[in-house]
Amino acid sequence: MEHRKKLLLTGVYGFIGANFAIYWNNHYPDDRIIGIDKMTYAANPANLDSIARHANMTCYRGDIADAAFVQSVFEKERPQWVVNFAAESHVDRSINNPELFIHSNVLGVSVLMDACLRFGVNRFHQVSTDEVYGDLPLESTSAFTEESALHPSSPYAASKASADLLVLSYARTYGLPITISRCSNNYGRFQHREKLIPKVVDCAHRDISIPVYGRGDNRRDWIHVDDHCTAIDYILHKGKENHIYNVSAHEEINNLELIRKILAILGKSDDLITFVNDRPGHDRRYAMDTSSLEKLGWKATRTLDDFLNTLK
Repeated sequence: MEHRKKLLLTGVYGFIGANFAIYWNNHYPDDRIIGIDKMTYAANPANLDSIARHANMTCYRGDIADAAFVQSVFEKERPQWVVNFAAESHVDRSINNPELFIHSNVLGVSVLMDACLRFGVNRFHQVSTDEVYGDLPLESTSAFTEESALHPSSPYAASKASADLLVLSYARTYGLPITISRCSNNYGRFQHREKLIPKVVDCAHRDISIPVYGRGDNRRDWIHVDDHCTAIDYILHKGKENHIYNVSAHEEINNLELIRKILAILGKSDDLITFVNDRPGHDRRYAMDTSSLEKLGWKATRTLDDFLNTLK
């Protein structure tokens, strides 16, 4: 059977990558999906059980920073579009081991783009984060636009900002067709328990202490992973080449309020909350303007409260 498009997804066994693979398979069943994953602690092949036997999907285990491995996959599969979900993403881990984040999040992106140039890929899409902008004061009502300066606070955010700049340089210097999406905090199925919502749920179910950095007043902007997937779809099909798009559902809540809400839904006491020393360089508030993405016709359709109520 002739497939309409060959789409290579890195980090395909991770949280967002797996959700996107399932989304794409459901919406574009004739397309061929090629997956790459390093199989770190955050990867889970079971995430793709629902489509693993699909005739249009093949996955390879390897490191995107391994040029020989990446070239072999590109040479065999000849993808037309590449979407890079592969990344080390846990801020605390980046503080303790920044070199690992530079390896995966910067060198890995360079290796991927070199392969894209060599094999004539039609689009390279970099999945990035709102953390590249740094933070906003808690009392502010402003939001970052795609033109805002980059002021990353953590080694993780700095590695993602570095990758974004590298992607833009490949577009200008080598003519690589690229797009970038910068997304707010995701939630949904398959999320690793090191992340806030699943961590709180896990601790609550086991009646163990839930650590909260500082006073817990840091504000985060949340979006359902399915809405993130549709946003990338809109960018790939309708977005302008060499453009950046902010992705957000504009659901801001501070960490302490979110934790208390989850505990109430689960019927657990706030006594599980334990305040600990704040994280070094802890960002205060994130917020983004998404008008560029909305002009493509996209809008978020899911709410954080609806998801939290499924935790009962």
